[in-house]
Amino acid sequence: MPQLAYVDGRIVPLAQARIPVEDRGLQFADALYEVAAVLNGRLLDWPQHLIRLRRGLAALFIELPISDAALTLQAKRLIAANGHADAIIYLQVSRGVARRDHGFPANSRASLIMTVRRFDFAQRIAQQRTGIAVITVNDMRWRRVDLKTTGLLANVMAKQDARAAGAFEAWLVGPDDIVREGSSTNAWIVKDDVLITHPLSESILAGIARAALLRLAAGAGMTIAERPFTLAEALAADEALLTSTTAPLLPVVTIDGCPIGSGRPGPIAARLAALVWGDIATQTGWQAPA
Repeated sequence: MPQLAYVDGRIVPLAQARIPVEDRGLQFADALYEVAAVLNGRLLDWPQHLIRLRRGLAALFIELPISDAALTLQAKRLIAANGHADAIIYLQVSRGVARRDHGFPANSRASLIMTVRRFDFAQRIAQQRTGIAVITVNDMRWRRVDLKTTGLLANVMAKQDARAAGAFEAWLVGPDDIVREGSSTNAWIVKDDVLITHPLSESILAGIARAALLRLAAGAGMTIAERPFTLAEALAADEALLTSTTAPLLPVVTIDGCPIGSGRPGPIAARLAALVWGDIATQTGWQAPA
């Protein structure tokens, strides 16, 4: 089945999908995006993605001329047309097309594109059992990373550093030695049975999987601390983990080559992972392989 994309109201073959040269998303990264999971053909945490998208659009003064209901309908049409039971859907909204000039154009119309690609969520089960490695890099991003903009070059470089080191992810560390988040994930540690993650601020993205884990952990009666933690604390933690839409929860067993805790996935991560996959099953009917 050919892959299809949505471009400003039309579903077209992906290979033929185009945006104009003077689209401001292309020339200025004047755009926002969302990535949502599709499992068993159903969208996961979709309302939360829409809320975050609308918040970002308002902060950037971009008006998207489509309602949430219509956007949801088009997203579901595209998912069905591509025919993947397990996938990720990518949405991007730019300020639109205008003559290249830094200031906002007076009459541009926001542009919406969407793509869907198959994604194997089952691979995360094996990674969850073995744990993954993380390296750390200096946080070189701009100061509003709470907005999910397409200006991701610093994240791209950090992720490439991780891959070159044979690691799954790079954690971004500020000049104050505070671990902020990963290049495409949120970062967590566990110490003395307390689940710790950086509080919401302009320094981190309000991850949808992050919010889900906080909700599930609180519902299970676990102790949670939303506070900054240093790299030294992370290295001395009992456990560490990360969350994201495409990696719902993975235990971190080494940071910069140093083992965390026992150097194996710990019991808190295992308990949290069971909660996460249970929530996914409730929302979508998707069952993790045994």
